Amino acid sequence: MTSRTTNGPGAYPPAAYTTAGGPPEPSAAERLRDRVRSGFGLRGPRHGRHTLSAEQLDTLALPIGDDGVVVGVDAEGQPAVLGLNRPTPYDVVLIGGLWTAQVIALRAAATGTRVAVETGRARAWAQLVQAVGGGQSGMTVYDVGRVPPQGASAGNSVLVVRDCGMRPPRGRVVSGPWQAVLTLLPYLSPVAPRLMRQARLVGVQQVSPDEAAEISRTLALPREDVESLPTLTDGVTLWCADRDRQYVMTQPTDAETGLLGTPRRMD
Repeated sequence: MTSRTTNGPGAYPPAAYTTAGGPPEPSAAERLRDRVRSGFGLRGPRHGRHTLSAEQLDTLALPIGDDGVVVGVDAEGQPAVLGLNRPTPYDVVLIGGLWTAQVIALRAAATGTRVAVETGRARAWAQLVQAVGGGQSGMTVYDVGRVPPQGASAGNSVLVVRDCGMRPPRGRVVSGPWQAVLTLLPYLSPVAPRLMRQARLVGVQQVSPDEAAEISRTLALPREDVESLPTLTDGVTLWCADRDRQYVMTQPTDAETGLLGTPRRMD
């Protein structure tokens, strides 16, 4: 009766031993196999392990939710990003100028988002559409109430910009998965409080003191924001989401300045 022997990395099965008791000369294949197992006889560089201690875990931070359209910089000079491409409905209301809405649309198109503009002033968008390109991969302008279903999907996100004046009618195309809706209001109007309450994000540019007070009642803004809104300079927007507020300065690139001009609140 024979017993099975456990061999090391460089050993050979018991049957390979000769009756004389010594191992045979290893073949070339066996020698190569041993070299592979042992790292060709050389020990490589030693690197530190990719591990963290329990105390170091608190210092670990991951950039979650920072993808989207850069709409400007905050008070600390850091990029302010608007995440428009979402798997859930997302409504944005901007009480401000056409210039800012067009910059957002232009930058959204640059990220691959298809932009559909519903407007009663198509000529104001003509130059932008020409620069971006129309069709299913660019920007398309429609008359008010004439926006067809856009067929948005995860691989074909859509931004609908509603530039329909102070009293925009209820849109035929609403926000949905991968389809955000940005409604531009040049001034406060009787429909503005309802739109602001329904929106996930509200942007406010320079408004009159009376408009600032009305916006404060809807958004529950603190006194310092109410006082600052009438004094905002062109290109500055106060973005409000739930209880979060952030002032953002939209700074155009050279190409955007050549296409749209300098920041302005009035059109």
